[in-house]
Formats: sequence, C-alpha cells, structure tokens
Amino acid sequence: MQKIIREVDQKRGIVQVTIADERWYVKETQDPATDLPIFKYVPSVTWIAGHYPKGIGFYKWLAEKGWDESQAIKSAAGDKGSKVHDAISAILRGEEVRIDSKFLNRSTGELEELTLEEVTCIKSFVDWRNEVKPESIAWDLTVFSEKYGYAGTIDYICKIDGEVYIIDFKTSAQVWSEYELQVSAYREAMFEIENWPGKGGVPADINLAILQVGYQRNKAGYKWNEVEGKFPLFLAARQIWSAECEGVEPKKRDYPIVLSPAVTVDEALAKPAEDQPSLPVEEPKKKAAKTK
Repeated sequence: MQKIIREVDQKRGIVQVTIADERWYVKETQDPATDLPIFKYVPSVTWIAGHYPKGIGFYKWLAEKGWDESQAIKSAAGDKGSKVHDAISAILRGEEVRIDSKFLNRSTGELEELTLEEVTCIKSFVDWRNEVKPESIAWDLTVFSEKYGYAGTIDYICKIDGEVYIIDFKTSAQVWSEYELQVSAYREAMFEIENWPGKGGVPADINLAILQVGYQRNKAGYKWNEVEGKFPLFLAARQIWSAECEGVEPKKRDYPIVLSPAVTVDEALAKPAEDQPSLPVEEPKKKAAKTK
C-alpha cells in the first residue's frame, strides 16, 4: 500500500496526497468559527473526472482484457505518462534531457532510464514545440478551487499566435471525455487565482487543448486537439464523486508498519507442539481376514 506525498506549491503550502486510487490536495487554512489553523482536503480534478462515464469503447476494451490485465496496463501507462511528464517539465525548465536520462517511476519509487516508447513521446513534444513555437507562461501550475471544492495541476499554459491555451499532455492513443472535463475544470479554477502568472489579470477567454505525444497514427508523431469547455459535465462528475466517496477527507486508518515479524525456521519449529498446526492422520486400514 503506497502513499505518495508531494509538495506542489510551496508558497501557498499546497500538498498532493495519493493513496491507492485516491488523490487529494491539502492546504492549511483557518476555521471560520475559531480562527484556528485547520487542514482543508479537496479531491483532485483527475479523480473527479474519472467518475464520468467513459463510453462503450472503454467498456469493450475492459471486457476484452479482463480486470487484472486492464489494471496492469493502466498502471504501466500511468508510470509512462508520469515519466514523460517529468521529462517535459525538465525541458520547459531549460534542463538537458537525454535518451539515457533517468526519471522516477511512481510505482517502484526508483529512478529509471527512459524506454524507447517514452523517448518517442518526449521527442514528439520537442518537435511540436519547435514547429509551433509557443510562448510559455507557466507549467505544473496548481489551482485550488475554494468555490467548487477541487484542485489540480495544469501541465502547461502558453500563448500560441497571441491566444492563451491551457494544455494537458497525454500519452494515450485516445482522447477520452474525462480529459475534456479536466481542462475545463482547470480553466474555471484559474479565475480564482490571485496572482496570475502572466502579465495583467487572468484573460477572459482561455482556450483548451490536449496534446497527444507519441501519437502513432500520423507522421508528425503528435496530435493537437482543441476542445470545448465542459465544466457543467465536470460538476455532474463532481456530484457522482460526492455520492460514491464517503467523507470529505482521506480515510484515516492506523496500520502497523510490520504486519507480522519475520521468524527463522528454527524459531518456528521451536514453538510448543500445541502451537504447531496439526495435520489429519489417517489410521492404517485393517487387513481383512482370509477365509478358507
């Protein structure tokens, strides 16, 4: 059972907590009644959007693969997406990224070299940037909606031909509806930001796009998808999340780190006989008397 805690916004004191399939954003605030500091938990945009129906195509794929295989594929895809995202963030920061650079595998907690598939995804982003020449405004920007009770991290905000875009990077071959809900939620939360990272105030019109990197169905290797805002559908998913997920903050359970201490074979054999598991003993069969 892995728990990942990451500080995503040091200035505002926002922390991201991932436990199994749950992802929360936490920040310190004040209790309006007592003025004492408290921690406020809100679910992540991706977790909420994941409650939106995925469509018949997804459920057919799930039926074909089966539960165990589909979960293994999703986990591997998530690890790939995280490594590709970390590499793209490094590029945006101006760092050198090589084919033998190492990035964190979220599942194992180990630094790993990039796979060929991941290198292909990263190169396609570089090709897109060289062709489009976006003007960077911010990346990995955490937004926290007090009004609607959610938070998330925007992959990239930039200007293209003078227009502002919120862009989400995806390594998948499909653009699922929940992706459109994600960027819609990001944009709505942007209007609650006090200090907009760009010059001036938050622009009234922000475009939404999903950039598929490592796309194998065209020669470019990437696919640009401009999408329409679907914030009302995100709020519907938020209602579904509220109905299905109990409580308003992560479930708190106390578990010992060591569930059962290790013992040696000699120690196990040295236990009293009454503590040892007993096996059923079959009584020998009596031989039938011979008859003349």
